[in-house]
Amino acid sequence: MEQRTNPDNRADNAAHLAQHIQNTEGNIGKAKETMSNTESPTIKAQIQAKNERREAAIEGMKHELEDERQH
Repeated sequence: MEQRTNPDNRADNAAHLAQHIQNTEGNIGKAKETMSNTESPTIKAQIQAKNERREAAIEGMKHELEDERQH
């Protein structure tokens, strides 16, 4: 089977990044809700750590979004 490469179409990267940011922010909110509904300190710590990683990822995506909008 012959493999074909897809053309590098970056026309909608900004829209995709904005959607990813919105989705990740929504996941943070859902995780916070879950934290408020659980008694387990272990689960709360895991959720908090994951939300911190999500927030760092959002910062990276925002910088990438700025770069995309400048081009």
